[in-house]
Amino acid sequence: MLRALTRHICLRRNQAASLPPFGLALKFRPDLINSFLIDSCSAYETAVLHGRAASSSAQGDAQQRLHAAASDYGASVVGTPPQGLAQATTASFGYQDVPASEKTGLVGQVFSSVATSYDLMNDLMSVGMHRLWKDKFVRELKPFAGMQHLDVAGGTGDVAFRVLDQITQLEDEQQEQVAANVTPAGTVVVCDINPDMLAEGRKKAHAAKLDPQGLDFVEGNAESLPFPDCSYDAYTIAFGIRNVTDINAALQEAHRVLKVGGRFLCLEFSHVTLPGLKQIYDAYSFNVIPEIGRTVANDKASYEYLVESIRKFPDQEAFASMIRAAGFSNVRYENLQGGIAAIHSGFKLK
Repeated sequence: MLRALTRHICLRRNQAASLPPFGLALKFRPDLINSFLIDSCSAYETAVLHGRAASSSAQGDAQQRLHAAASDYGASVVGTPPQGLAQATTASFGYQDVPASEKTGLVGQVFSSVATSYDLMNDLMSVGMHRLWKDKFVRELKPFAGMQHLDVAGGTGDVAFRVLDQITQLEDEQQEQVAANVTPAGTVVVCDINPDMLAEGRKKAHAAKLDPQGLDFVEGNAESLPFPDCSYDAYTIAFGIRNVTDINAALQEAHRVLKVGGRFLCLEFSHVTLPGLKQIYDAYSFNVIPEIGRTVANDKASYEYLVESIRKFPDQEAFASMIRAAGFSNVRYENLQGGIAAIHSGFKLK
């Protein structure tokens, strides 16, 4: 079995080597990508991709590297969860189970590694779809003049800038009516645990000449937010909550910082619901995305983790149940592109 697996992996590497760099292939030869995806959908390879053929020694080596990485990043970034919540002893880091106390550091290393290429990689990974998803996400939010908004895990500002743009337009249109009620600073707050991602967001905001009085960047942990109770009209988190060590704690914190009547919105990769799409999407995710990471960002491992973290995230119904358990009402979700992503919504009514 091991000999057969070795031959299979070598064959796949030879096939991959015969393709042009994926960044160029995506642009100039999409037919090659389609062929590669279909060729990758065998049941045997799916088993390999999901880790069922991994040796115990390989898993042990990976575990040691993960622990070392967490130590290098430093324990200082690990926040204290809200009191009264039971702390799990382990957490998933992709397909690896690691001590819960180490996951934040491991995820921190991933995002520090990808920070400078994060937006470009999102374009390549989603073939630009993430922009349309975020536009729809913000339309669903329905920003209003004078809105106090918190965007968590929003380091590079993609969602926050969209929200700020809509708020600014509305305030310009209604200046006389709402001027007395508009807070001059901190209308939109970007909160992220990773300083490198925040640095990229600040650079983008400066380049776009966004009003610094309407935008603030704060380093903070989603599981223990540095904000008072009932501070915000809305809370968004896009493609971030699956990287949190304790998702339940993050949801309870979202509920805490929202005003009564405030809205929680989450945009996240989810579980494919269209028959036939899952195999193609899995092949693309596990084969193409890491190669894009290697070619464009010189970082294959980080993007392997990002793909694995999507597969480990709860499905739509399970995540909706978690949102309800955190105290939110009128919880619902909408699938995007057959469940590749989903928008989850809930309201704080008491």
